[in-house]
Amino acid sequence: ATKWLNVGLFEAVIFGRKNDFDFMYLNPIIFLRTAEKQNNSPDNGFVGFDFKANLKKRAQVYGQLLFDELIIKELTSGNGWWGNKFALQGGVKYIDALNVPNLDLQGEVNMVRPFTYSHLDSTASYGHYNQALAHPLGANFVEVIGIATYHPLPRLNATVKLICWKQGVDTGSANNGSNIFKLYNTRSSGDYGYKMVSGPKANGINAQLLLSYELKENLFIDGNAMIRRWKAENDLLPQDNANVFTVGLRWNMNRREYDY
Repeated sequence: ATKWLNVGLFEAVIFGRKNDFDFMYLNPIIFLRTAEKQNNSPDNGFVGFDFKANLKKRAQVYGQLLFDELIIKELTSGNGWWGNKFALQGGVKYIDALNVPNLDLQGEVNMVRPFTYSHLDSTASYGHYNQALAHPLGANFVEVIGIATYHPLPRLNATVKLICWKQGVDTGSANNGSNIFKLYNTRSSGDYGYKMVSGPKANGINAQLLLSYELKENLFIDGNAMIRRWKAENDLLPQDNANVFTVGLRWNMNRREYDY
């Protein structure tokens, strides 16, 4: 939109049909969701908005807002209707933070309502090969991320990352809206009363430290330490903790992230 502001609209339609394809979706013009609704299609559609704003060459503010399904009247009533399905992301990046050269900071918040990305048909959920396309946690969670990156030497890079989240969990056959591959018509608590985090709650922390040194051009030696803690409130489920330490040699490749 300007030299410092980018804005965008995006959409997606997910469907699974046996021996059938809707050629209407090959239309290159955006707003397929509108055409899909006009045809009374049962497919799973999403629309969203994103933006990125650079501020004084030292900071960047960014965000996304996705709508899976929404009725304004139900949203403003505050009754927690299950069909108010949306996801929100907001973040900020700060370059040369606190006037320290090569010190970059980033903070981010992600929130996804229960049952977002799910559908009446599991093949039409927003996933592929049984993995979520949007976020590894699926839905029904609030997440906060903090990242600090520092280059003390031209060839040495240090990164500290902390991820904290709270999520409603599905225990037994219950469906509280976390698993996007469960059918949303099998929800456990009727039509109303769903908060941003619904059902039994669990807290998770993922802390990482990465040191990377460039031996030669595009040849790196990496050392990584990750501590992961996960615990359900009221001890409904057993704790899931892990400590992972790795050392590797990387040549002309991006480093694979295990931050979930």
